[in-house]
Amino acid sequence: MPLDWDKLRLFHAVATAGSFTEGARRLKLSQPALSRQVIALEEALGAKLFHRHARGLALTNEGEQLFRTTAGMADEIERTKGGIEASRNRPTGEIKLTTTVSFGSTWLAYRLAAFLQLYPDIRINLILSDEEIDLSRHEADCAIRFHKPHQADLIQRPLATIRHFLCASPAYLEANGTPLSANDLGNHRLIAYGPEAPAYLRSINWVLQVGQDGPPREPVFTVNNSYGVLQAVQAGAGIAALPSYLIRSGQVQVILPELQGAVFQTYFVYASELRGSVRVAALRDFLIREMTPKALGDS
Repeated sequence: MPLDWDKLRLFHAVATAGSFTEGARRLKLSQPALSRQVIALEEALGAKLFHRHARGLALTNEGEQLFRTTAGMADEIERTKGGIEASRNRPTGEIKLTTTVSFGSTWLAYRLAAFLQLYPDIRINLILSDEEIDLSRHEADCAIRFHKPHQADLIQRPLATIRHFLCASPAYLEANGTPLSANDLGNHRLIAYGPEAPAYLRSINWVLQVGQDGPPREPVFTVNNSYGVLQAVQAGAGIAALPSYLIRSGQVQVILPELQGAVFQTYFVYASELRGSVRVAALRDFLIREMTPKALGDS
């Protein structure tokens, strides 16, 4: 027969107080009611827990064994309570964050080091995929999306916009010349995001259409990831549209900067049940501060 947790709590209070009278006062119970609960516990155990005498109570051998256990339980509960109370004001625990492969593996992973220094009790599990992870199925806690979420049950906070610019390596431009207009792009090798790009990223291949009245230009090289596109551009394979956060001074060069490229509004998104999460709020506020146009290379 399982022991009643409440009766164990009452027994511990009586044993600590040394009498039913003092135990009842501390517990704000009547003495007869408290005595009945302890007697019921003794009957459930089949053993006497107290020696009752005129000066109060003394623990039996069985009572001392049980008191050592309940004392340990009380200490553990107090430690747990203290941890819960502390976590209300100090972010702790794991955050499963998801975003695209190129953004997450470059700009975001670098900046999250500063976040972890600010909040050493938080652990980040960064899940990278260009296919969107389903937050409603708890595959992740929160996400940085490159479009406005469609699900009504998700909380969303706008972050920065990210623009794309036409880029090439200095070596490629030295060997092939620099385009002076969008029409000149037809005479150059173009790199594009592969045809299996998710729907929300389709406009990323505007380089194939800009300044073109007819059918889109044919790329010489496709990669199904923006970071892979960057590597190809750096290697001199051709010209491509790159997001501002991937453009590093000296490694690739922006060309035709007056051309309007694909623009993505980013959002921090999380499930409504995490509305009160201190750690998610800490990450949200950090990203709002850090994801500025200047920090993303679009200034």
